[in-house]
Amino acid sequence: MNQPRLPATAASGTSAIEPQALSALHDFVRRYPRLFVLTGAGISIDSGIPGYRDENGEWKRSPPITLQEFLGAEHSRKRYWARSMIGWPVVADAAPNAAHRALAQLEAAGHVETLVTQNVDGLHQRAGSTDVIELHGSIGGVTCLDCGAQHARAAIQHTLEAENPALLEASAEPAADGDAHLEWHDLDTFRVPPCPTCGGLLKPSVVFFGENVPRERVESAGRALEAADAVLVVGSSLMVYSGYRFCVWAGKAGKPVAAINLGKTRADPLLALKVAAPCADALTALAAKLATEAGARPGA
Repeated sequence: MNQPRLPATAASGTSAIEPQALSALHDFVRRYPRLFVLTGAGISIDSGIPGYRDENGEWKRSPPITLQEFLGAEHSRKRYWARSMIGWPVVADAAPNAAHRALAQLEAAGHVETLVTQNVDGLHQRAGSTDVIELHGSIGGVTCLDCGAQHARAAIQHTLEAENPALLEASAEPAADGDAHLEWHDLDTFRVPPCPTCGGLLKPSVVFFGENVPRERVESAGRALEAADAVLVVGSSLMVYSGYRFCVWAGKAGKPVAAINLGKTRADPLLALKVAAPCADALTALAAKLATEAGARPGA
């Protein structure tokens, strides 16, 4: 499908979305009133949380840890939790940005049927979105793989810091989803916290690379897609199949897919519309235009 590809900004040095791009996005939302919105890491970059990939869809740095690595070696778990101890506060302290708030506004105005996010930062809910499916879980929780107990990530952070004081002064460039680009020379001394309930193996309550998304989440999102008129992708390259599948399913069902994203997406051949704009600029302008239009209607 040869979709229109519309540029990001009206002029160099401005943040306003091109009128042509805004008009096309507005028309799409008006034409398809029940949207299935799928968000990715790009929507949280303005909140200070780095993304995984560049504009070509390639890894910015080395790929994140896989489930197999995490389960297969104590050294891998030490490396993960050491990096997480330094990187998690970036996500914990992050605040929703204008893009998150605009999507919550669009939901409140009845334009969003369901919001499915590949992010684990919880920022959509904090911005006011209520019907959110967290496809990959939440970084705010930790699960014991032995007894199934659930723990708050903040509580585990206290244990990590208490057990590893030598790392408290370390600094590292933050990475996606609470990771950090840390290569510590004394990793063998790092103490991984056990489950406070049973002493078992703890894992963040997120879907690692190489791990399947729980079936009930996929089925719930699939039902939401069936009830929607169209798909709007925001801030995702869709290189991971867990999100890309919904674009494929939408295409098979004859439902159009639009995307707001800077750079390549895996679904580019499927798109009816692509707006190459920053998420916050596009969504804020869209929400304002729809709100103004609604306010101008008789009886509004």
